[in-house]
Amino acid sequence: MHIEHIALYTRQLEVLREFYEKYFDATSNEKYTNPTKRFESYFLSFDGGAQLEIMQKQSVPEHSGEPGAELTGLTHLAVAVGTHDAVNRLTERLRTDGYPVVGEPRTTGDGYYESVVLDPDGNRIEITA
Repeated sequence: MHIEHIALYTRQLEVLREFYEKYFDATSNEKYTNPTKRFESYFLSFDGGAQLEIMQKQSVPEHSGEPGAELTGLTHLAVAVGTHDAVNRLTERLRTDGYPVVGEPRTTGDGYYESVVLDPDGNRIEITA
C-alpha cells in the first residue's frame, strides 16, 4: 500500500499551483472544474510519484488558526530536495521572494536536515535533504 495523494482546500487555487510549480518543480494537470458543485482542482505531481491535490470550493470554510500554526490534523508537507546545500538555497530563495521562514535550516533531533517555510495559504512546508 502507499498514499495516493494528499489534498488541501484553498481560497487561491492559481497562486498555490504556481507556488508548488515554481519552488518545488511540481507538474500540474489541467484544471478540473465542476460548475454544479462550484468546485475546481488541480493534481500536482512530484518526482518520485507523490501527488498533491489542491482544491477550491467557496462553501468550504477557512480554518481559524494562525498561518503556520501547528494544529490537530495535517500539520505539514515535507519535500526532499536532496542535499543540505539545496535546502539552504531553496530556503533563501523563498525568503528573498517574501515567504515566511518559520524554521531555519538545521539538523533536527531525529536526524533530518530541514527548514520550514509557509506556502501562500500559511501551510507549513518542511524542506528536507
